[in-house]
Amino acid sequence: MKKHLIYLTICFLTVISFTSCKKTAPIPAPAGTSPANPGTALDRVKDSIYLFTQEENLWYDALPTYAVFKPRTFTGTTEILGLQKEVDALSQYKINAATSKPYEYDATTPGEAKYSFIDQGGVATSLGGTNGDYGFSPVYIATADLRVKYVYSGSPADKAGLVRGYQIVKINNNSSISYDGTTGTNYKFVTNALFSSTTITLTVQKPDNTTFDATLNTANYTVNPVLKSKVIALGNGKKIGYIVFNSFTVPDNAKTYLNTAFTSFTTAGVTDLVVDLRYNGGGSVATAEYLSNLIVPAAKTSTVMYTEYYNDKLQNDKYPLLAKKYRINPGDFKPANNQAIFAKAGTLNLTRVFFIVTGSTASASELTINNLIPEMNVQLIGNTTYGKPVGFFAIPIGNYQLYTPEFETKNSANQGGYYAGMTPGSATYPGVLASDDVSHDFGDVNELLLARAIAYVNKGNYTIASTLTKQSTGSNSKALSEDQVNHIAQDFSRNEVKQMIDNRLKKK
Repeated sequence: MKKHLIYLTICFLTVISFTSCKKTAPIPAPAGTSPANPGTALDRVKDSIYLFTQEENLWYDALPTYAVFKPRTFTGTTEILGLQKEVDALSQYKINAATSKPYEYDATTPGEAKYSFIDQGGVATSLGGTNGDYGFSPVYIATADLRVKYVYSGSPADKAGLVRGYQIVKINNNSSISYDGTTGTNYKFVTNALFSSTTITLTVQKPDNTTFDATLNTANYTVNPVLKSKVIALGNGKKIGYIVFNSFTVPDNAKTYLNTAFTSFTTAGVTDLVVDLRYNGGGSVATAEYLSNLIVPAAKTSTVMYTEYYNDKLQNDKYPLLAKKYRINPGDFKPANNQAIFAKAGTLNLTRVFFIVTGSTASASELTINNLIPEMNVQLIGNTTYGKPVGFFAIPIGNYQLYTPEFETKNSANQGGYYAGMTPGSATYPGVLASDDVSHDFGDVNELLLARAIAYVNKGNYTIASTLTKQSTGSNSKALSEDQVNHIAQDFSRNEVKQMIDNRLKKK
């Protein structure tokens, strides 16, 4: 069985696709329904979602029977919203004993799936390294403070002069853009303007308080996932190699940029490495493996990087429904056949690495971190990560594709299960818990998270000078909790991907 590991940025999900050999029609109505009443095509899609989840899902053993669950009763204002309600319901049955919550519990959206979803096959369009959008991401750092979170080089936003940290004070000449909840009038205006249009005018304010207007049009551009790469000389022979890796695009796109950065680190003789994954929701797992190989000490070559563990049905070759969709060989789901092995890439050899993380750090990013924890000194700086130690492959059903967790990953020390995220400064994840700082650009030594890494390299602790502070958000702006910031960021991410998909569909 050939696997192509892919990650979907929209919901921080890792995907595995198999070589297809069957059509994608819904499967027949299940046993227990009347053959005389097979239902509509939509009914059969709902049946298929339930039955595939019963076969493939990592936690299928907690699901009720078809008769109890009644998949055909789920409806929504649109067909796909009704199907997502079914997926959400299926995701909430298995309880994590460590938290007493469902494995797919998300505090920001209780009752909705944290990982599982269904779509119409377009969510992975940006993984090849070409985006069709404005080329920047927004973030609320307070209720009345909307900022530019990052900008992709060569994108419309980059060409218009937008820079991380700039404050957006008007959108299409409207200054009523304060955060008022995800159902609020202001927020709806912001999301519609940013993600449901092909042209937009922004008034932005620079750190020196000057403002300018920028008109952007969506366009295709090649993504450079390395937003920043630099060597920071600290004196006394200490040098930090700093890299902002923002998306695990496929290796054909990402490798060139990664190799350039790591070659420069080796040439400069860096003594420490800081990998900034604070907004990296994931991407190609093959690229995650490559980044792990760039970082890991050479002595770890040929040792286990991580292992995937599927449910007992798949491991015992009991997958009649999946066999109707894909060509699978016996034993393909055994742990021994689902291991990644370290193969050192490049010549940078260090024993310690710092990862900068936030609640937007997910999936392939977390996989990279977990891969390296048993192999070297790994330090985390920032906020608790998203928490996604599971992955899945796409299951085509009619015009849809279903994604539901089929496997869990564990590193060489059998560590995994970070469903609640990785918390910096905890017993399991050494480092320091600290808030994000959007008011400074990437690589600025005064940026609060990078400053903590510099402090640790210099003096062995994370204490930074009291003079290092975030830029004020103003008296009319209320603070947002970390959960609120993460929830808004996730909603923005979903809208960003939807915009890229919609724009590409319009061009077909």
